[in-house]
Amino acid sequence: MTTKDHINTTFHLAYPVMLSQLGQVSVGVADSMMVGRLGALPLAASSLGNSIFFVILMFGIGISMGITPLVSKADGKGKTTRISRLFSHGLWINIATSILLTVAVLGLSQGLYFLDQPEEVVVLAIPYLLIITASLLPFMVFQTFKQMAEGLSQTKQAMFITIFANLVNVFLNWVLIWGKFGFPQMGLNGAGMATLISRVLMALMMGGYILLSPRYKKYQFRLSLLGASFPMISRILKIGVPTGFQFIFEVSAFSTAAIMMGWIGVNALAGHQIAINLASISYMMATGLATAGMIRVSNQIGKGNLKAMREAGMVVFGMVTIFMLGSAVIFFSLRFFLPTLYIGDPEVVALSASLLVIAGLFQLSDGLQAVGLGVLRGLEDVKIPTIVTALAYWVLGLPLGYFLAFNLEMGAVGIWYGLLIGLTITAGMLFYRFHSLSKNRMQGKPTISGFTPIS
Repeated sequence: MTTKDHINTTFHLAYPVMLSQLGQVSVGVADSMMVGRLGALPLAASSLGNSIFFVILMFGIGISMGITPLVSKADGKGKTTRISRLFSHGLWINIATSILLTVAVLGLSQGLYFLDQPEEVVVLAIPYLLIITASLLPFMVFQTFKQMAEGLSQTKQAMFITIFANLVNVFLNWVLIWGKFGFPQMGLNGAGMATLISRVLMALMMGGYILLSPRYKKYQFRLSLLGASFPMISRILKIGVPTGFQFIFEVSAFSTAAIMMGWIGVNALAGHQIAINLASISYMMATGLATAGMIRVSNQIGKGNLKAMREAGMVVFGMVTIFMLGSAVIFFSLRFFLPTLYIGDPEVVALSASLLVIAGLFQLSDGLQAVGLGVLRGLEDVKIPTIVTALAYWVLGLPLGYFLAFNLEMGAVGIWYGLLIGLTITAGMLFYRFHSLSKNRMQGKPTISGFTPIS
C-alpha cells in the first residue's frame, strides 16, 4: 500500500469515530446548559454527580476496548468463528463489569457527604447519580456491539446511532426536566432519566442492527456463553483492564488539575475550564485517529503483513501531528476571541488566552500520546504504556505543575506547563516504543517487551 492508501483507509475509519466523540461532547454541553437554566444548585449537583460517574464510565469503556484489536486481528485472518466467540465472551465480560461498577457507585454515592460539599448539593446529586448509573448496563452492551463492529473496520453504524440517540437525549431533557406533554416536571432527575433512556435506545439499536443485519449473518453471533474459554477471557482482560486504567489516570489527572486551579482562585478555575473545554474538541478528533490506528495495526498483523502494520502506525502519527498543528494555529490566532464565546469577564478572557497558547503545544503532545496508546493497543502492548501514562501524569506532570504554580509562583500557567512537559515526554516514549516494537516484529527479532507472536 502507498502512503496515500494508508491515509485514505485510516481517514475513513477515523472520521465516524471523531463525529461520534464530538456528538458526545456536544450533548454534554447541551445537558449542562439545560440543567443550568434550573439554577446554580442543580448545575452544581449535576457537576458533582458526573465527576464521579465519568471516572467509572471511562474505566468501563477501557474494559470494552479489549475486544477490538482481537476482533480486528481475527478478521485479518478470516476466522469468523473466533470473532463470534470473542463477541460472546466480550459481552458477558462487559455485563459483569457494568454490575461491578454499579455496585462501586452505590458505595461511593454515600461518600459524597464526606467530600466537604454543600449538603443541599449532595442531596440533589445522589439520586441523579443513581439514575445515570443505571445506564451503565445498557451502555456497556452498546459498547460490546460497537467495539466488535469497529474491530471489523465498520465504524459508521455506531456514529449514526450515537448521533441519533444524542438528539433523543436532548429532546427528552426538554420533556422531562420541564414536564412537557403531560410528563411530570422532574428537574435534574429528568436529565438523568433522559440519559438512561437514550442509552437503552443505543443498546437496542446497535444490538438489533448487528444481530439482524445480513452483513453479520456469517458470524452467527450468540448472546450465550456456552463453552466459556478462560484463556480468551484472560486475553480480553489483559488488554481491557490496563486500557481502563489508562483512561482513569488521564481523567483523574485533569480533575486534580482543576482542583489545583481552584486553590489559585475562581478566575483561574474558570480560565482553565474554558481552555480545557476548547482543547477537548481537538483531542476527541485525535482519539478517532487513535482508534483507527489500533484497528489498522491489529488487522495488518492478522493478515501477516507486518510491513503494512508498521506503515499504518507511522501514518497515523503523521496524520495526528498535522491535525494538531492546525489546531494549535487556531488556538494561537484566536486565543483572545474564543474565550469570549464563554464569558465576558476581561480577566478570565486574558487568562484563558494565555492558557490557549500552551494548549496548542499541549494538544500536540496529547494527540501523539493518544495515538501512541492506540497503535500499541493494536500490538496488544498495554502494560508498559499504562505505567508510562501513570508516571507522566502522577509522578511528573502534576507534581511539576504544582511546583511551578505554587513554589515558583507561576500560577495557572505553571500547572499547564507541568502537564505539557509530562505529556511531551510520554508522547516521545510511546512513539519510540511503537517504532522499536513494530520494527522488531517486521524483522522477526525478539521485542523489547518480551512480546511473542500470537496465533
